[in-house]
Amino acid sequence: MRNRLSDSNKKKFRVVIVTLAAGAAMVASAVAGAWVQSQLNARPVLNPEQERVITEQASRDSAYIRQNVNLLASKVGDLQARLITMDGVSKRVADAAGISYTDPEIYASLDHVAVPIMDYITDEQGAAWTAQSLGRELDSLAEQLSEQKDWFAMLDLVLTRREGIEASLPTYTPVNYPYLSSSFGWRRNPVTGRHAMHEGLDFAAPKGALIHAASGGVVTQARYVPGYGKLVEIDHGNGLVTRYAHASSIKIKRGDLVEKGQEIARVGSTGRSTGAHLHFEVRMAGHALDPTLFLAKQEAPNQMMVDATKAVEAIVPQVR
Repeated sequence: MRNRLSDSNKKKFRVVIVTLAAGAAMVASAVAGAWVQSQLNARPVLNPEQERVITEQASRDSAYIRQNVNLLASKVGDLQARLITMDGVSKRVADAAGISYTDPEIYASLDHVAVPIMDYITDEQGAAWTAQSLGRELDSLAEQLSEQKDWFAMLDLVLTRREGIEASLPTYTPVNYPYLSSSFGWRRNPVTGRHAMHEGLDFAAPKGALIHAASGGVVTQARYVPGYGKLVEIDHGNGLVTRYAHASSIKIKRGDLVEKGQEIARVGSTGRSTGAHLHFEVRMAGHALDPTLFLAKQEAPNQMMVDATKAVEAIVPQVR
């Protein structure tokens, strides 16, 4: 009986010892883990000299970043000022060219909301600017520059087109004899004696005087036409045509490309005419226009001249 109890006690004792050993092992493991973790998280201890060096470096880095932010902000302000200046210049150019800001040929209006100009940036102001805010401001400026570029391109296109249209207008006086024997409008026809519409200007000029193209274009007629006699017709584009009638001879042919001021014929009295002169017409889409609306005004002479009225009257023809 004693032996059986003794064996049972021994087993219980062994179980208790194993349990205590396992618990002790777990506690030791936890303590070791806590110690390792504390060693890993422990901050290194710096001496005063190291702390001073690190503080000074951080201060220098901060001052350098702030200085560059301020410099960048100043450049942003300068770009804003230049944009506003460009806007003013474009308005003056448009005004000088006679282009309305609401002209349908223009891509967009020139009136923009004024952007605040930064003349200088103090430390307090610079502190308010960050790299992110400056990046957004630069993106906005890039967009405005793109709009200005598009507008100037459109303005250049409009001016080029208008310059081409103005260049095609018949502003060059076709003969060097500015005296008019008959103007545009209703008059008594010297041949029929009836009142009729005179659809051009008659320049009194001697036979053989050179006739010049009032503007550049393509010759559409260079032949004899009843009534007009020897006729030159030039198409200047956009439905605008000029005619030069009663010539004695023609120097160009149909299909030729002529320039403004180029010699195209000589004054004569062919067709329905009673004397040497040039009959000059300007037509738009087939309708006669008063040529004086286009021709440059003759300047008055700067010096006194002898009275040549009788001599002029001697060559003034009676025309159709």
